[in-house]
Amino acid sequence: MRRELSRAAFQKACGLFPGGVNSPVRAFKSVGGDPFVVASGSGARLRDLDGNEYIDYVLSWGPLALGHAHPEVRAAVNAALDRGWSYGALCEGELRLAERVRALVPTMEMMRFVSSGTEAVMGALRLARAATGRDLIVKCDGGYHGHSDGLLVSAGSGLATLGVSSSAGVPAAVAATSVVIPINDAAALERAFANHPGRIAAFILEPVVGNVGLIPPDPGYLEAVRGLCTRHGALLVFDEVLCGFRVALGGAQALYQVKPDITVLGKVIGGGFPVGAYGGARTLMERIAPLGPVYQAGTLSGNPVAMAAGLKTLEILEQGAFARALASAEELERGLCGLLEKNSVSACVQRVGTILTLFFCQGPVRNYADAARADRERYARLHRRMLEAGVYLPPSQFEAAFVSSAHGAGEIAITLEALARSLAAL
Repeated sequence: MRRELSRAAFQKACGLFPGGVNSPVRAFKSVGGDPFVVASGSGARLRDLDGNEYIDYVLSWGPLALGHAHPEVRAAVNAALDRGWSYGALCEGELRLAERVRALVPTMEMMRFVSSGTEAVMGALRLARAATGRDLIVKCDGGYHGHSDGLLVSAGSGLATLGVSSSAGVPAAVAATSVVIPINDAAALERAFANHPGRIAAFILEPVVGNVGLIPPDPGYLEAVRGLCTRHGALLVFDEVLCGFRVALGGAQALYQVKPDITVLGKVIGGGFPVGAYGGARTLMERIAPLGPVYQAGTLSGNPVAMAAGLKTLEILEQGAFARALASAEELERGLCGLLEKNSVSACVQRVGTILTLFFCQGPVRNYADAARADRERYARLHRRMLEAGVYLPPSQFEAAFVSSAHGAGEIAITLEALARSLAAL
């Protein structure tokens, strides 16, 4: 597969951006080789500058639940553009998307739109601290909640890919506002409450972890942490930026029937455009300015183009697209598990809804320590072979793969054929 134009463009990018990219994992450092440079995307496929085509399981890291350039979403975006693309004032699109989100996620009685998941998490935790009068936040080892200073402690996603556990430039005093515990360990949360009595404002977690690969919650875990937070007067924050509308139409809280105090969303509700949201009960959200003393603002919050794309995406998902994506994800999982068994490969597949990860280690993978034992070099070799075969897997063992409604029987069959050849070679 020839990639001369992509290589030339990436070399130029290295003189313009740190590492040649604007988000670390895109540099392919974890899997080796230079990244391809995208020219266009359509349906389940990407095309690079050299004309090579790839079946895409990254999907802009999750938000493209309908695939690339879905025609109905494109039409909604074009109609929004015809009306103007930024107002700095309330528009009807915000109302319509908020009503649709609330219908699907009823715990978000009132919400605030922002421009990214990172920004939504920042607002949610500021609100939690204001509501409780406490200063500490508990997070899970490997849980990634954006790049704000206080949460870059044993974080996942790009940080895990680069093999570091925190970021330079974060003051020790700021990092000390976060307490880190393992995922799927309710006893660890109980110890955190005991060690910091009356100081923990919130426990934030991805109810389905996706930024160290896909890790589902143990049976009863979410119920246990819900009870602990209630008992100790702390707020439970579900970061569903990645898993919202991906594991179920109502998110993980609908799938597992556990209600958080605050929900953070992003990705899908923008249909691929920059957006985030956080929300909860009206009595809690009325603490946000201009009604209350918790300040948060954003010039591009509620952007009309993002609102239109998100609303159309959710509508189409509800009309059967989510069910189609789920069926394709199930077929991919079944086929992959069969190939692993056939080739006697020491690996496991973990899937919830339309998100899955192939870990090159014995399963189940229950936490970040388990994920860290996976054979990253073997995954890197698989990634390179699959890319040559025209299938784009996440460029890190620590990232999850996504399936969209555009991944039909043909795409799944091609993917499994390429996996069969690649796994046999490995």
